[in-house]
Amino acid sequence: MFFSIIIPVYNRPYEVSELLQSLCCQTYSKFEVIIVEDGSLEGCEEVVSEYQDKLTVHYFYQNNTGQGFARNFGMDQAKGDYFVFFDSDCVIPEDYLENLAEAVRSRGLHAHGGPDKAAEGFSAFQKAINFSMTSFWTTGGIRGKVADPKKYQARGYNMGMSQKVYAAIGGFIDPNKGEDIELSIRIKKYGFNLELVKEAYVYHKRRNDFISFLRQSYSFGQNRVNVNRFHPGAIQAVHLMPVLFLLGFLTVVFSSLIYAPLFAVGASVYGLWTFGVLWSSTIGNRSLKVGFLSILTSYGQLLAYGAGLVCGVLKK
Repeated sequence: MFFSIIIPVYNRPYEVSELLQSLCCQTYSKFEVIIVEDGSLEGCEEVVSEYQDKLTVHYFYQNNTGQGFARNFGMDQAKGDYFVFFDSDCVIPEDYLENLAEAVRSRGLHAHGGPDKAAEGFSAFQKAINFSMTSFWTTGGIRGKVADPKKYQARGYNMGMSQKVYAAIGGFIDPNKGEDIELSIRIKKYGFNLELVKEAYVYHKRRNDFISFLRQSYSFGQNRVNVNRFHPGAIQAVHLMPVLFLLGFLTVVFSSLIYAPLFAVGASVYGLWTFGVLWSSTIGNRSLKVGFLSILTSYGQLLAYGAGLVCGVLKK
């Protein structure tokens, strides 16, 4: 099996070197790398050139179209029989392709998605973001932890599909609005086998500050509404949890001004949830600092996602 690894990049040359370096260490050698510079003002061509002797790597520049269409461009240039997509802020474990090749062969996969993790060397804030994006205590708990791997909806930072799937149904049809989830649903509707491959995880080195993380979470909520436009039913009960969290939080805030008994009940519920986040993150990350930061990122993720989904529905 020959893999084509497709990486869209937009103004992040400093991330590409670390990603390419991790690909140099792969235990599976049958792959090429395709870098698609998506209209960047701060390009990474010089960084890519440093790896020409270490990897089979191809660099392309195009006017900005969005990461979904950049991935389509990369697939059009690819020579592999299976395409793998990474975001530029990922670092890839050395056995990733070996694990993926085995899963594709043994499980008869046409497409896959993989989870993300925080590496030991990540900053405390990066680990806190990772907690809020992957934890049982937030909607992140559905990422990479589904009981049935066939029910997983792949995310663009770590997913892939065969050349056969691309030829049959095409690629991404929206540039930056939940295009990865839309494609996952479409792949399954066409009868192809897409599953979660837990062993094919990446270290997702998110470089958000808190404000950009809120904006990203807000856009995720809106994106779910956009996906529902293509696939009615894409908004499920679990996606309404952030909306209920937002409404409950606002109820607690306003009840503090007008009705003390309701405030006491609500504050107790949110207090227990906050303690659960603190305890779980502190134990999991072995850091009280990460635990407290996880309270901030978990509140931010749920409130912003809920607001994005509500605003998306109202706009539609």
